[in-house]
Amino acid sequence: MPYPDRSTTPTSLAEWQALATKLTLEGRAYVNGAYRWASHGETFLTISPIDGSELTEIASCDQADADAAVIAARNAFEQGVWSQLAPSKRKAVLIRFAELIEANGDELALLETLDMGKPIGHARAVDVPATARAIRWTAEAIDKVYGELAATPHNQIGMISREPIGVVAAIVPWNFPMIMASWKIAPALATGNSVILKPSEKSPLTAIRLAALAEEAGIPPGVFNVLPGYGHTVGKALALHMDVDCLVFTGSTTVAKQLMVYAGQSNMKRVWLEAGGKSPNIVFADAPDLQKAAAEAASAIAFNQGEVCTAGSRLLVQESIRAEFIGLIREALTTWRPGHPLDPATTCGAIVDQAQLDRIIEYIGIGQSEGATLVEGGQRIMEDTGGLFVQPTVFDGVNNRMRIASEEIFGPVLSVIGFKTAEEAVAIANDSIYGLAAAVWTSNINTAHKVAKALRAGSVWINHYDGGDMTAPFGGFKQSGNGRDKSLHAFDKYTELKATWLALE
Repeated sequence: MPYPDRSTTPTSLAEWQALATKLTLEGRAYVNGAYRWASHGETFLTISPIDGSELTEIASCDQADADAAVIAARNAFEQGVWSQLAPSKRKAVLIRFAELIEANGDELALLETLDMGKPIGHARAVDVPATARAIRWTAEAIDKVYGELAATPHNQIGMISREPIGVVAAIVPWNFPMIMASWKIAPALATGNSVILKPSEKSPLTAIRLAALAEEAGIPPGVFNVLPGYGHTVGKALALHMDVDCLVFTGSTTVAKQLMVYAGQSNMKRVWLEAGGKSPNIVFADAPDLQKAAAEAASAIAFNQGEVCTAGSRLLVQESIRAEFIGLIREALTTWRPGHPLDPATTCGAIVDQAQLDRIIEYIGIGQSEGATLVEGGQRIMEDTGGLFVQPTVFDGVNNRMRIASEEIFGPVLSVIGFKTAEEAVAIANDSIYGLAAAVWTSNINTAHKVAKALRAGSVWINHYDGGDMTAPFGGFKQSGNGRDKSLHAFDKYTELKATWLALE
């Protein structure tokens, strides 16, 4: 079913709300091929940021559940039910998994929106297809990746091969729950590993639902497990577990650093981290289309409510066009006004929870107290709905010493910084502990390439923002992390490289 019928997909707020009333929400963990409550029976409520309503109880897993999942994952790996399956057969199962994600796209999009507040139009048109595409692309690639032969004397053979690493624990964030999960589980499963997925406690519903679809696709018991719960309980248990071979994570830099410590305290498990960002979006006066640049700059900070690790939260604008460009930004942001997330016309949804909303409001206050000029937004709105909504916000007169320019806010707060020369722009852009992404807007091909080359970031986009697909690796420099998601380079994270040397007689 590569092209599912979307003729029944809801097209209005009322239709999506009606579909929501028909959902049966699963809140249990998934271990060794079956749903189960946490070993000690503890649960927590997942609350919708749309209106503050209680969605369902979620299993709050801890050490005992981590132990059970690791045992199941290890047993499945050692038995070879998946790890020793021919790559072409693993590919077929994973393609079926992708097809089931597409076929259940309305439900998955709705779960994503109810759980973390993103607009349903984006969840259905972006998150669902991107999740399926990541799994399908990776599956299609796995039986086309070959080993190597070393250059040896005629009486020797040096074989270089990759083997699955074993048990992989994947801890993923709340902002793109399905997409971030797919970037981890797709290459981990494709290369023959057993996986334990730990979703954020703020948005666990789609991960739990994916487990049933994985089972339906034919992934054997124990190979794919889902443990909802808190980072300081089950997340910590997985990070410290002596029988987890690889830990992969997307989230904050603070947590990423702690996970490295846990790996060192335990079994030196491989740790791959995609952490924070404070990405510079650099607009030169000779940008080919200032209106397009402004539209994409607005999208770069308002899409997904600014809860994006690659958000273009530092807008560097050449001084000669600064006033004009701020006007264009303000105009472009009129299409990013918060609205009901289940309305297909909504482009800016709800903030994931009260703690994150409070953080964003606090940083808006910090920006004002530091002397930046608030030129757009800055207010919580629609409070009467019980939901968590904030206006996209723009500050001018910002410099890199201000906290709103140096610290990751993870919300729709844009800091505008002026520059005069390309050298100054690069210096400002690189003056950050982060190095996840950056963009350059210019008509000068020499400027474009020289600046792109000088930027210390894992992804650089020229005359657009947030480009790339599954063929391009994704990850950061500096304290934005290590390792890469997507592309064939992702396989490096989930395999061990083995050299086998044969001396011929």
